[in-house]
Amino acid sequence: MLLLKCPCTSGESMPKAIFRFYEELNDFLPECQRKTDFEAAFQGKRSVKDMIEALGVPHTEIDLILINGKSVDFSYIIQDGDRVSVYPVFESLNIENATRLRKVPLRDTRFIAHVHLRDMVKYMRLLGLDVYYDPLLSNRQLIEISRRQKRIILTRSKKLLKFREVTHGIFVRPGTVESQIKRIIDYLDLRESINPFSRCLGCNNLLEKVPKEKIIHRIPPKTKDLYHEYTMCSTCDKIYWRGPHYIELKKIIDLILDGPGSREADNSLEKQE
Repeated sequence: MLLLKCPCTSGESMPKAIFRFYEELNDFLPECQRKTDFEAAFQGKRSVKDMIEALGVPHTEIDLILINGKSVDFSYIIQDGDRVSVYPVFESLNIENATRLRKVPLRDTRFIAHVHLRDMVKYMRLLGLDVYYDPLLSNRQLIEISRRQKRIILTRSKKLLKFREVTHGIFVRPGTVESQIKRIIDYLDLRESINPFSRCLGCNNLLEKVPKEKIIHRIPPKTKDLYHEYTMCSTCDKIYWRGPHYIELKKIIDLILDGPGSREADNSLEKQE
């Protein structure tokens, strides 16, 4: 059992720990607990992971926990009077000698997206990022695929990220699709992995260049007179070319990447259904 004490509530005569969350972890907390110390009372033996998630913060968002100034892992059992400092991923501070809570980063960054992120999936694939998506998956199936294929879960569900089996996950915060993707790219330092127009928007497979002569019977008459370079998805058999829609999608890419300079590909955008 966990009882909270913040500036707007009264406490209980029970063991208590003092918590402080830093940076974007405060987004998961009620207003009275953000960017300040607050007490949380508890009964029995409680791990620091259980208490943190009871407060509303998914374990996948945390990179470092300090108890009374010393780094600990999620299994640490909270003691009366402990001071708990909880930090998100560090981008510049070297904490090599501390107890890192996140698993070793995935070498090949791949994702699996929750059901409500369809638009996000399309534009991440547009950037060349590997994103598995099936709106019919249950939470358990999604977690299983994530573990088996070593994919990072993208979700708006705090509940999903609190499953013990989830090892890599990102909570997608409110905002435009462009700002959400930009945050993920910066969060994981993926700019060097961006390769626009290299992946099928429909099935996520990598595209391959295909000679115009090989598919000319499938190209609309006006299109084959205007465009000479084509790519094809070997999985779903869709054909892509750099049609009029290219300019609009290129603007979206530049918006996500915060201006021009993204690595351009010669592949196409228009597709034949």
